[in-house]
Amino acid sequence: MKPKPALFPLILVLVFSLGADTGETKDSALKLPNLSPAGTEPLWRRAVGGEITGLPAAQAESVIVICDGGNLKAYTREGKPLWNYFAQGKLTPFITRSREGTSYICKITGTLIAINRAGRELWRRELPAPLNAPAAVGWDGRIFAPTEGGLFCFTGAGYLLWRRNIEGPLALDPVPDKLGGLVTIQEPGKLLQISPFGEVFSRELKEAPLVALPLKAESSRDQSILLLYKNGTTELHDFISYRPFIQLPGSPLAAASRNGKAAITLSSGEVLLLSGDDGKITSLGKSHIGGAGERAAMIYDERGIYVFSLSGAAGFTEGGQRLWLMELRGAAAISALSDEGLLYSGGADWILYAYQVENRIRPQKQSFYGPAPEGTYGTGHPPPSPWADYQLRFESRELNRQLGRIAQAVREGRVGEDELAFTAYLMEIAGSGPSFSRGSPPLLYAHLPHRIEAVRLLSYMGSRETIPFLADLFSREREPLVRTAAAEAIGRIGIDPEGIAFRAFAAAISPAASRKDERTLTAVGAAVGALCRFSGPPLSGAGIKLLAILAGEGQPRAAQRRARLEIESLRQP
Repeated sequence: MKPKPALFPLILVLVFSLGADTGETKDSALKLPNLSPAGTEPLWRRAVGGEITGLPAAQAESVIVICDGGNLKAYTREGKPLWNYFAQGKLTPFITRSREGTSYICKITGTLIAINRAGRELWRRELPAPLNAPAAVGWDGRIFAPTEGGLFCFTGAGYLLWRRNIEGPLALDPVPDKLGGLVTIQEPGKLLQISPFGEVFSRELKEAPLVALPLKAESSRDQSILLLYKNGTTELHDFISYRPFIQLPGSPLAAASRNGKAAITLSSGEVLLLSGDDGKITSLGKSHIGGAGERAAMIYDERGIYVFSLSGAAGFTEGGQRLWLMELRGAAAISALSDEGLLYSGGADWILYAYQVENRIRPQKQSFYGPAPEGTYGTGHPPPSPWADYQLRFESRELNRQLGRIAQAVREGRVGEDELAFTAYLMEIAGSGPSFSRGSPPLLYAHLPHRIEAVRLLSYMGSRETIPFLADLFSREREPLVRTAAAEAIGRIGIDPEGIAFRAFAAAISPAASRKDERTLTAVGAAVGALCRFSGPPLSGAGIKLLAILAGEGQPRAAQRRARLEIESLRQP
């Protein structure tokens, strides 16, 4: 007799709402989806060789899961295995994927690991404790890593920008706010707002809420924090004051926000839509959830409002129509919904299941890879530094002092609140040479060693926001050593989702290029290889073409050798 799979995740119900409105949602660009036929069979299933221990991460037409044996496995949307990364030790149940498709995971010993979209390890950093919540990705690719007792901020390349001690346990996992930072609740009841530069703002509360939700209207730069308490009371907080808000008709389980509105799931399973402007509540209907003890998560995007838990998932329009409802048995983790309308559920029977619940692709502003960031931190175009008007700023003694101060902060991971000022100063020094300035050469400027050091330091703080400056410096600068430093800095940062640096490099290695310095082009080869390793395909395909040109006839010998080494490295698993 053929054995039955253990705890097979069976769909109990797939119900279509019979509301009268079968046309468009409030967003006229989004039509209601054609849902898959009701049934019990998943679109596909794959044995993963272990119990799935955390929420699957669905992005870029692929899904990644963590297994209890310490493996991170990736599959295409059709269920084809992509790669299998073994961490050589058990992992915490948290996966975070960046815009470039990089996955951030952590071993239970406290090792934070970055893995590119092709399954290749990029870097690892030792933390004093393992992650106790999912890492969060900032607008420019920086990583916020929460641990017991502290929060760490790394650049996308793994360089520490700052750390902040948090005394006492957290009542809620840190969540990204609408200003590019984080919001969390510290026990027994303190609201913490942490800026992307490590500034911490706190406010004492009467008790710890069950949910802390950032709200921001689409047309406003202001942000408020909506706190939801167990008894249904709510409060709105901003940097200046707070006020009691509306009374919910039950205890909240989870919430998500968009354009100044909050979607809330109650312990009864009812889903509400709350306006942050006037407190108006609209009931969207009943989800699959039927008890206060269930852990839930929500998504609120241009498609609609979605509720997830171990027992199933449900989708609603903003107008109050239920799109679909699914109940599951035997799930080992909360399910995840992809941008292509696939619901991924990890079974306790060591099998990953995919269900087609919507037949549409999420419309969104796309970049070279995934969704464009919500905002910018201003590090690409910072305001003038505090030293911009200092008359002696280009004297060697002053330059040595300021660059030495910044270098020490970078080494010790203490950039923090000085990041914008440091970045502005380094850009001013790096770009102060006579051959880079637009128009007439400046009367005063930094000498070559200081300019090179400024570029080098910028690379340890840099992100995708600073790539345009470095690419421009590389393209317009006539001094080979500064161009070399700019190429090395771009490679060290490792992120170029818009391909800005690639365009600058392509011009430098083309037959029409007038300047073919061996050191500069060798640095270009190394930088292209680094960018390809960080991002993987599709960027690596374009990068290999550049490396092939650089490895060809007519290029300096050292640059040819470096390009060939990089091509060989990219071919290795």
